[in-house]
Order: sequence, then structure tokens, then C-alpha cells
Amino acid sequence: MSTTRETRSGGEWLESWDPENEETWDKPLAWRTLWVTTFALFLAFVAWFLPSALIPKLNPLGYSFSANQLYWMAAMPGLSAGLFRLVWMVLPPLMGTRKMVTLTSLLLIFSTLGWGVRVQEPTAPYWELMVLAFLAGIGGGAFSGFMPSTSYFFPKSKQGTALGLQAGLGNFGVSAVQLLTPYFIGFSALAFFGTTQSISMPGAAAQDVWYQNAAFIWIPLMVLSSVLAWTMLKSVPIKANVRQQFDIFGNKDTWLMTLLYIMTFGTFSGLAAQFGLLMANLYGIGNADIVSGTGAEAQVLIDGYAVPDVVKYVFLGPLVGAGARVLFAPLTDRTGGAVWTLVSGVGLIVSIAFTLPALTPDTSSAAALERGFDQFLWGMLAIFLFAGIGNASTFKQMPMIFEKRQAGGVIGWTAAIAAFGPFFFGIGVTTLGPTTFYAIGVAWAVMCVAITWRRYARKGAPKPS
Repeated sequence: MSTTRETRSGGEWLESWDPENEETWDKPLAWRTLWVTTFALFLAFVAWFLPSALIPKLNPLGYSFSANQLYWMAAMPGLSAGLFRLVWMVLPPLMGTRKMVTLTSLLLIFSTLGWGVRVQEPTAPYWELMVLAFLAGIGGGAFSGFMPSTSYFFPKSKQGTALGLQAGLGNFGVSAVQLLTPYFIGFSALAFFGTTQSISMPGAAAQDVWYQNAAFIWIPLMVLSSVLAWTMLKSVPIKANVRQQFDIFGNKDTWLMTLLYIMTFGTFSGLAAQFGLLMANLYGIGNADIVSGTGAEAQVLIDGYAVPDVVKYVFLGPLVGAGARVLFAPLTDRTGGAVWTLVSGVGLIVSIAFTLPALTPDTSSAAALERGFDQFLWGMLAIFLFAGIGNASTFKQMPMIFEKRQAGGVIGWTAAIAAFGPFFFGIGVTTLGPTTFYAIGVAWAVMCVAITWRRYARKGAPKPS
């Protein structure tokens, strides 16, 4: 095929597609695909992290789960997302972009609707909420299908920007659901369905809320996303069966880039899912040395200490990480990804080490607690920042290291493994404790810096990217 018009004939599947050929590349189609799939990915991340916005409030709503039960519940979407990504990573060549994005947008509705129903009354058994948390992982699984399929539409010279924009703007779904939830639940006018709940915080009177709003408000947008995908998207004729796609595992760089993406997106997703619970259990209502009792009976044990309201802070980390991914993506197209992965690794070493002392709160006085909380908050935001930079740079590296079809597969695979971040972060914090787990994070980042320098970033590196 020799013209843009010809490449677009043939219904859903394009008859030919070569984005490296400037004369025939259909740039408007590529960018339309990017924006539609980014909108769908944004909603996928909303569905994935909706439980993280609701779980810290389950006990104040009337449930009586233990701290370990809540950590496990918050970790479950990460476990399922990693499993679902192993499925979604092979779908782009099999289903094509249009069918995959349409179906995924519809599947998001199930868990979102379930959470909206079950937060209204504190009667759901633990296993049922765990099932809903598992289904929320479909939103995380979508990433391993959406990103490779979008990469097919752009030339290598623009893939850093395109993938950075899609992933970064999609990641904003995390901060959006955590930022907007406190506002949505306060508007009775939005509560077209369901009942009113009453919630109590230490030192404050009970207030009426409508937690179902935090879930139900996204469902019409998910329906819209499926309609846009079905009517506006095409599919690139890159075909490969599942067995053919597994040839990526014979490439050494597949495994090395997996380690690097665990450092970046594994950190981002793990912290985003557990940030609120960690803050509450260290410096808030979950720390028995700070707050005694629950609900209306709760009392602050340390005079002068203002217990932080988690919902006022929890969105900041994902916002910083997603913003860094968007802003640094164009820079990776100019300078290459390896140098920024190096910056990301060094930054993570420093910021995690800075945060470590604050993981053991000093409860001797209100002033000591406030200093510790400030160090914890700023350290966590720095970790999110450098993880976001690395998220952008690694996705620039992969299309440069691998040929087109393999690059899509590696993007899907690395994203699948890194999506286990919320699960392993929850398990690590629960079993090892925050301090030990963060120390392991420093060691992992040191290893990744060494890999990046030797394999990708130094002068004369085997795979400069």
C-alpha cells in the first residue's frame, strides 16, 4: 500500500501499516488512537485503585477488619493485576486494539459497581470484598495490552513521548480517584442510588456521607469509553500466536528490563496502593500509641498532635509520579532513556534512605511526631517523583532495544511483573515491617543502577538506549 487512504481501508484491521514511513504514516489516526486508549486507560486505573481509596475508610464506616486484613485487601488488586497482565500482554496481536479496548472498558464496570454497592452497609463478608478487590485488578491488567498496541501506531522516534503520555495520563487515574473520592462522597445530590452512611473521625463529630458516589460516578464514563473505542479505533495487522510471542524470553534484555521496571513502576504502584494505609498506621488512626479507640470513642493520646486525615494526602504521591512520567517522556526522546533510568535509580536510593528513619514514629511528643510525619511525607513524594521518571525512561528504552513485535511483548511482560508491586509491597510491609522492606528497596535500586550503567548508559554500552 502506498497511501494513507489505502492503509485505512479494510474495516477494523488496517491493510498495511508502517509508521517509520513518513509519507504513508497516518498521523491523525495514530494520535486519535492514543487519546481514546489513554481515556480508557485512565478509567482502568480508576477501577484498579478505587479499593485503595475506600479500604482505609471501611472500619470508620462500620466494618471491623484487622490491620493485616486491610493490608491484604489493599494488596489483592496488585496480585490480580499482575496475573491479568500476563493475559492482556498477548491480546493485541490476537484481538486487535479496537476489540481489546472496548471489551476491557466494559469489564471495568463489574468491580466498580460492586464497590459502590458494598460500601453502603457494613455487612459484606471479608471474602466478598476480597473478590471485588481481585476483579479491580482487571484495570491494572489493561496496561499490558493498551501500551503495546499503542506502540504499534508510532515511529520509534516518537514512542517515548507517545507511551509516556499514555502511561502518565493513565496513571493520573490513581490520583484522581484518591483526590476526588472525598469530594464525591460529600455530595448528596450525586447519590441517585443507595443510602446514607455515617462516619466518625477522632476529635470530630460524625458526618453523613455517600460512599457509593465514589464508584457509581465512573460507570457512565466506562460505558462511553467502550463506545468510543468501538467506533473510533482501528487495529494494526501485527499477528502472532501465543507461542510466537514467547520468543522474548530467550533475550537477556527482557529479564534485565524487567528488573528495572520493577524498580520504577513496581515502586509506583506498590506505594500508590498502600500509601494511605501506611500513613494511617504510622502517623494516624491505625497507630494505637497515637489514637485510642475507634469511631466516636476515639481519643488522641498525645497532647497537641493533629492526626492527619489520610484522604488529604494520599493522592499526592500518585499525582507526582504520573506527572513526572508525562513531563519527562519528551526528554527521553531527545536524550535516550538510559540516562534517565540512571537518574531514577540514584534518586530512589537517596529518597528511600531519607524516608527510612521516619518509618519508626517518635511518639514522645507532638513536635517529634510532626517532624517525623513531614519527613515521611516529603520522602514518599520524592520516591514517587523518581519512580515516575523511571517509568518514562524504561518505556523509551524498550522500543529502542527490541524489534517492533518483541518490543510490544516486552512492554507487556515487564508491566505485568511490575504490577505485582501493590501485592508484594503489602506483603512486605505486613511480614517484614516497613523499615526492613524499604531497606531491601535501597538494595534493589543499587542493583538496578549497576545494570543500567553497565548494559545501557555508559559509553560503549552493549545496548545503548
